[in-house]
Amino acid sequence: MTIENQSDIDGIMAAGRVVAMVRDAMLEAVEPGITTQELDSLGSRLLEESGAKSAPKLIYDFPGATCISINEEAAHGVPGPRTILAGDVVNVDVSASLNGYFADTGGTMVVPPVSSTKARLCHATRIALRCALSEARAGAPINRIGKAIQSVAKTHRFKVIRNLAGHGIGRALHEEPERLVGYYDHHDHRVLHAGQVIAVEPFLSTKSTYVEESEDGWTLVGAPRNLSAQYEHTIIVTNGAPIVATHAAGHG
Repeated sequence: MTIENQSDIDGIMAAGRVVAMVRDAMLEAVEPGITTQELDSLGSRLLEESGAKSAPKLIYDFPGATCISINEEAAHGVPGPRTILAGDVVNVDVSASLNGYFADTGGTMVVPPVSSTKARLCHATRIALRCALSEARAGAPINRIGKAIQSVAKTHRFKVIRNLAGHGIGRALHEEPERLVGYYDHHDHRVLHAGQVIAVEPFLSTKSTYVEESEDGWTLVGAPRNLSAQYEHTIIVTNGAPIVATHAAGHG
């Protein structure tokens, strides 16, 4: 969507605060022995208490309130009986609707002990998101977002998952502009404009450049023993630095 008035800004920011709060609470609750279903139940309860509705459940009838992906799973992981173990790379992706506005966010953490590779992967993906957001301003080519992500991945010797991408968001979970890819696409001549609401989400991995749907029909999985990380923010594009709707609580 494109912001038209202050009510739109307030709506996106309110939805962003809710999903950011749920994201952070779920990541904080990750520990060895907890199941992904228990973690999702926490997210579901917090969304409900906030008056928000799970977007994947609402839009796609997804079998969970949130997506929880572990190790070889890159995205859209279905909550269930899987137990989180020490050393696991855990991604939590939370999207929700609040009063007609949608916001989407995600984060990744490693359950201690943390290997150097896993720490570097998360660090590089956070940097990729930060660099991508620095390119997101009115008048800028959309493909500079992907170029920034790809450059960070190469510098840190990781791969970009090419068939996962960011997207427009606002009045629906997925809107134009679709396919905000994490690599430089010289065929993409689209330009960002002020007021546009987008979700930027780099996916970096140790081995895989593509992921495939697993037997459950939802979870997207990389190559055997592949590890990936994702961090995501919903932002409002301006003529300068973007307005981030999904910062952690208390973030300036």
